[in-house]
Amino acid sequence: MITPSFRGLWLGLLISAGTAIAGSAPNILFIFLDDFGWRDTSYMGSDFFETPHIDKLVAEGMTFTQAYSASANCAPARASLLSGQYSPRHKIYNVGTTPRGEDQHRRLEHIPGVADLDPSIRTWAQIAQKAGYTTGTIGKWHLSPDPIPYGFDVNIGGSHSGSPPKGYYPPHPGAPGLEDAPEGEYLTDRLSDEAVKFIEQNAAKPWLLYLTHFSVHTPIQAKRELVAQYEAKTPGELHDNVGMATMIKSTDDGIGRIMAKLEELDLSDDTAIIFFSDNGGYGPATDMYPLYGYKGTYYEGGIRVPLAISWPGRIAPGQSSDALVTGVDIYPTLCEIMGAPLPDQILDGESIVPILTGTQPDPNRAIFWHFPAYLQSYGQTAAEQRDVLFRSRPVSIVRQGDWKLHHFYEDDAYELYNLREDIGETHNLALLQPAKTGELGKTLADWLQQTGADIPQRPNPEFNSEVHAQAVADRIKRDQK
Repeated sequence: MITPSFRGLWLGLLISAGTAIAGSAPNILFIFLDDFGWRDTSYMGSDFFETPHIDKLVAEGMTFTQAYSASANCAPARASLLSGQYSPRHKIYNVGTTPRGEDQHRRLEHIPGVADLDPSIRTWAQIAQKAGYTTGTIGKWHLSPDPIPYGFDVNIGGSHSGSPPKGYYPPHPGAPGLEDAPEGEYLTDRLSDEAVKFIEQNAAKPWLLYLTHFSVHTPIQAKRELVAQYEAKTPGELHDNVGMATMIKSTDDGIGRIMAKLEELDLSDDTAIIFFSDNGGYGPATDMYPLYGYKGTYYEGGIRVPLAISWPGRIAPGQSSDALVTGVDIYPTLCEIMGAPLPDQILDGESIVPILTGTQPDPNRAIFWHFPAYLQSYGQTAAEQRDVLFRSRPVSIVRQGDWKLHHFYEDDAYELYNLREDIGETHNLALLQPAKTGELGKTLADWLQQTGADIPQRPNPEFNSEVHAQAVADRIKRDQK
């Protein structure tokens, strides 16, 4: 939990360092990618995907190697990002509120939560508006039918849709501002071009742009002009999906155009850039190895994501931090960068501005996740999850220091991992380290109580143990073929 005592710290640090910023507010470019995995960039070691412009952005500031989304899938991650609150507070737990998977396979009644972000929660976009910024959202919104009431002056493409309407080629029904998309125009390219226009139109005043690409969310739909290039490329041991490679290149090329526009308009030194992803990568098309899991699981591959922050002249280039950072930290960080007061509401995150300026992170900090619902397996794979039918069943998680504890509600089971020694979460130490399991279990239970978390407890009357066992056996047999 943070307090208003951090307000103005950023300004004070810059003034004490002799940086003249009086009377100026930095522009903010927030690039938020969808289902972009921890190793999907060249700088993180992809052996097939190419991201030279993202790599350049990262090299100009600080990258975080232990950054996390606040959730393993889209809607709750975005709700936590915009609200600065963990999921038990805003109660968006899943994409939609209906049960996922087969009724006869769920032991507990799922907790539906809500589908829209409560409009009484003030977002950081509303804080920016009050601070004098022109605000824009371009791309995926996913938290209500319309992002405008949540603090945005401009909306292009944002609706309740979690994936690009009709795919990455036109038409894009229900996507505001994209009605004129010409035949053959690739959506990711268009959104990047709209970002360039927004910057050009607002170059003379402070602006905050939330560029929230649909890419690289399904459908895995290649940019046609790039297919031959990647079909001719030697597949890597880690990555080899041609369609995904073209989607990532389109995203990266657009970031390059935006960065060039900032330089052309002489705005680079006046713009703070945040690069982040909403959750882990799409399992059938990418790989986060050595992390275990992917989007929808609460193993590291589902929640550990790339994060980098650049601000030339303010943040020293070429830095890397292993601080624990999570999605709810973005809200107070943005307030610090803008020099804006914190809202009169609960914020669960901590500003990471001190880390950006050289302060060592708190080694005892704990971060949390809570998922009281169900998320079914991908049709193509069930290789890196706890069971073959669901990517995630109801679970809560805490990470503190090197340790991470999962508590699964269906069977009241615990999994404990030391991530420094076992980043792949292969050795469950819960029974071997009962003291640590108990310590973290209490920390987690206290947090759940503090946040008023909905705990799944009621048995699902539709559950059928025999049908469930047969489905598990059939899926294992199918996946072994």
